[in-house]
Amino acid sequence: MQHAPPAQRPPALQPMSLLEWALLLSLAMLWGGSFFFNGIAVRELPVFTVVLCRVALAALILLVLLRLRHDPLPNDPGIWTAFFAMGLLNNAIPFSLIVWGQQHIASGVASILNASTPLFTVLLAHLLTRDERASPVKVAGVVIGFAGVAVMIGLDALHDLGTAVTAQFLCLAAAISYAVAGIYGRRFRRLGITPIATATGQVIASSLLLLPFVLVVDRPWNVPAPSPAAITALIGAAALSTALAYVIYFRILSTAGATNLLLVTFLIPVSAIVLGTLFLDEALLLRHVAGMALIGAGLIAIDGRLWRLFSKSGQRTLTKDR
Repeated sequence: MQHAPPAQRPPALQPMSLLEWALLLSLAMLWGGSFFFNGIAVRELPVFTVVLCRVALAALILLVLLRLRHDPLPNDPGIWTAFFAMGLLNNAIPFSLIVWGQQHIASGVASILNASTPLFTVLLAHLLTRDERASPVKVAGVVIGFAGVAVMIGLDALHDLGTAVTAQFLCLAAAISYAVAGIYGRRFRRLGITPIATATGQVIASSLLLLPFVLVVDRPWNVPAPSPAAITALIGAAALSTALAYVIYFRILSTAGATNLLLVTFLIPVSAIVLGTLFLDEALLLRHVAGMALIGAGLIAIDGRLWRLFSKSGQRTLTKDR
């Protein structure tokens, strides 16, 4: 899943309109599609090359969009230091870990593990911030969600730390990186930078960070020319799952709020699993489905809206009884 620095959230949670629901479903398809595109591209290209192509092409697209919007990029060195930190935590590290993991596990499994990001966010925000303390319900959600992660990885991790298990742990490490990026990215609200400028700055920074690894480690000039399918997958990951996804992300965030936007986390694995099953001949084990159910239950607890709904319903019942 792709995570951007949060913008100023609306003061209250509001029901979403039909347009916002349509945008949310579109965003889930786009971000779920990134696992599908990765699964195609990584069969022919090295990991860092796949990730660099994705963020560099996205940067070009977003730069054009900024130009059309007459929205300039900041030139303050301190802001660009923050861009590089976000580019590292939010793009370079997690994208690379997920793409490497997808060499050895199904895209659906990678997407489910990526859905654990809010679990790590709740835990780390409680430890690292003063204004985002975890409530008992959120703690319960984290426990349930991590139980789902343990079920997914299975008992194999206790007996043999094989390549598939390592790949799953790397996808979890990517989720931790996303969580740290979300906490770090709160500072952009205070810097007065538009959301799209922030997204553009971080993909530019991540492109520059990844370039040396591509030149030294991957050496893509020694790799056979990619097929049209791999090239199309790279373009799709950049244009659809990164550039367009960021535009939709910030559109929903500005009108529906961060809490409503969290719902996309429930939907991303669904689209990734469907695409992987239909087009990549991938299959999920029963423990993966069970793990996804537990992670979903944990995220529902963290989201809190069902808990509030039941609480209000219980209060109304008590009032009527009186």
